[in-house]
Amino acid sequence: MSSLNMLQPEPQPITACTISRDVQNFDLLIEDMEACLGESWGDLGFGDALPFLEQPEASELEFLAIALDEEDEADLSIISEIIRTAKTKDIKVLLIAEDVSPASLHGLLRDGGDEFVPYPLPEGELAQAIERVLTPPEPTHIAPEIQNTLKASGTHNGVVIPVQGMAGGTGATTLAVNLAWELASIQPPKVKGAEPEKGPRVCLLDLDFQFGSASTYLDLPRREAVFEMLQDTESMDSESFMYSLLSYEQKLQVLTAPTDLIPLDLITPEDIHRLIEMARTNFDYVVIDMPKTMVEWSETVLQAAHVYFATLELDMRSAQNTLRIKRALQSEQLPFEKLRFVLNRAPKFTDLNGKSRIKRLAESLGISIEVLLPDGGKVVPQNADHGVPLAEGLAKNPLRKEIAKLAQSVHAVNSADEAATA
Repeated sequence: MSSLNMLQPEPQPITACTISRDVQNFDLLIEDMEACLGESWGDLGFGDALPFLEQPEASELEFLAIALDEEDEADLSIISEIIRTAKTKDIKVLLIAEDVSPASLHGLLRDGGDEFVPYPLPEGELAQAIERVLTPPEPTHIAPEIQNTLKASGTHNGVVIPVQGMAGGTGATTLAVNLAWELASIQPPKVKGAEPEKGPRVCLLDLDFQFGSASTYLDLPRREAVFEMLQDTESMDSESFMYSLLSYEQKLQVLTAPTDLIPLDLITPEDIHRLIEMARTNFDYVVIDMPKTMVEWSETVLQAAHVYFATLELDMRSAQNTLRIKRALQSEQLPFEKLRFVLNRAPKFTDLNGKSRIKRLAESLGISIEVLLPDGGKVVPQNADHGVPLAEGLAKNPLRKEIAKLAQSVHAVNSADEAATA
């Protein structure tokens, strides 16, 4: 008998556990867990999870896969408590969610969830998520030249300037990045016998959380610190905000888009409001590169904006989208008058036919096109690939000159307003 016992294989330790109301509702999760872990995982209901986490056996766990759907949103408190308890024991948490609202998901991630995977599970996504949460993060060494050394002030009242394209490829990011750089490069007039003043403090916020490319235009890395800050804006202060920024040549401070693609509505209007207000109190100008899509917090940015640049071109898609935006904002009684329309790749000054097309476009849409940006040519996107502003790579390009004029105009208007209210 004893010899037979010796032949019995040692049971495999349980290194992971699914937690749900009923795991049978997530049959694809069962299949993927078996494919990834074999028999070294277990399953618990929500009511059994907390008592188990207090047992010695829980010390073997590497991660929990918490599966939930819309029925579980009625009471998320038990799930939040499970996540918080797991985090105190250094256990990673995967959230497998089906038809769960962004607000609920955001709250669970803020409580300590490490990864979110949608259900039904995409092919191979669970295995990739497990690998991501169990792989120790590499030390993030930020090169000294891009480390933000600008200290928080908390005393500014910055001008908020969002930039949004009315259609893809209308140059919104090019305008946002280069407008921010030109504003940061403005030199105040020298006063004889006085200490030279510093230029404006400028911050560029890339709020296109999915496909934002401001970091590419300035050759800056994306950072996990950005998403960590966005997950918990309630506890954000000036110091943590400034830490999340990177610097371009110690003149322009940039909040890059997060490392991973995240749902645009995962961030709430309240989060965006706190972020903008934090930027305003630390900078003279806050330039925002907006996503092309209108989302729940687009109104928040519009309300905070002092001027809202909308880029378009002389084509039907720009015209149709502009008309739709106009109708949407006016129907909701939102401040459409804040929008300043910028025509990119505008016809040359000598193109009389082009001038008449611009006039007809503006009249048909019932808008005023106030800024005309010339076509800078193929060298403009090539310069962006090199990760430098137009002022450094193509200083004499007509597009760069026009954006520089726009920055000077914005600064002149702001300076006049400040002088009038002083």
